[in-house]
Amino acid sequence: MRKFKVVLTDNIFPDLLIEREMLDKVDAELVEVTDPATLAGEVKDADAVINTYAQLTADIIGGMEKCKLVIRNGIGVNTIDVDACNAKGIMVGNIPTYCIEEVATHAISLMLTLNRKIFMYNRTVREGIWDVKEGMKINSVVGATLGLVGFGRIPRLVNQQAQALGMDVLAYDPFVTAESVAEAGATKAEMDQILAESDFISVHCPLTPETRGMFDYDAFTAMKDSAYLINTARGPIVNEPDLVRALEEGLIGGAGLDVLMEDKGQADHPLYKFENCIITPHAAWYSETSILRRRTQTVDSVIEVLEGREPHSFLNRAALQS
Repeated sequence: MRKFKVVLTDNIFPDLLIEREMLDKVDAELVEVTDPATLAGEVKDADAVINTYAQLTADIIGGMEKCKLVIRNGIGVNTIDVDACNAKGIMVGNIPTYCIEEVATHAISLMLTLNRKIFMYNRTVREGIWDVKEGMKINSVVGATLGLVGFGRIPRLVNQQAQALGMDVLAYDPFVTAESVAEAGATKAEMDQILAESDFISVHCPLTPETRGMFDYDAFTAMKDSAYLINTARGPIVNEPDLVRALEEGLIGGAGLDVLMEDKGQADHPLYKFENCIITPHAAWYSETSILRRRTQTVDSVIEVLEGREPHSFLNRAALQS
């Protein structure tokens, strides 16, 4: 009988050798949930829970008898009912730094690919059309304006990369001061200015009731008809039916999406018909380096809590101390 039980609610990795080897050192058993129907029963006596995409509802959390930590094996915690964890005195952690470089680079890549019409040129060349005029017109990114929605770790790196390309950067984030934004070489702006002035808008805010569907038809109407929307944050921040309508009506220049309202493959998504809409399968976080960081940093946090310490990233400290 092991000293601790750690439950993995769902798994996206090819094996769990790293996790088991690390947890063995503190006499912890790792239990992988492979049937969602057994999730509530498995976490009932867990000392810690590692979560990826499975929904940890208030009912499931309410049944946990001795859990000290629920940690998201990623950045966003929208899969976890944090209020329910607060009520049970359970710490909620995440891994906020494992893929900063990857997501920032992906956002910039989507932006440049759309701007330079790389996919369209690749298609026309393969069709035997060797003609630059097929992609006209293309505006330079030098002197263009990038609007960042959110100004945390990832968008701050996007800001640096964009400035290196010669872009001007506006940043909307109600939780960040104008002085902090200015220190990074950007300009703090309200959302209406972001929409009206940006040639590119890159979304990096968390999914909350306030941000859900914030990019709707009204937002697209307020954007430049040449502007591109980039979303590497959470799919439901963008109202997809409204985006389809905006692309059909030519309200914006295009979109680059790493996330959809439902992150799953489907053969007939209405956005697939638009050549000026690039979709990647929630891959912005990925590199071989970031995978290793993601796995080891998650288990490191679990071990910290099992040994009586606080995890590296502890999101509900104030709630549990009140």
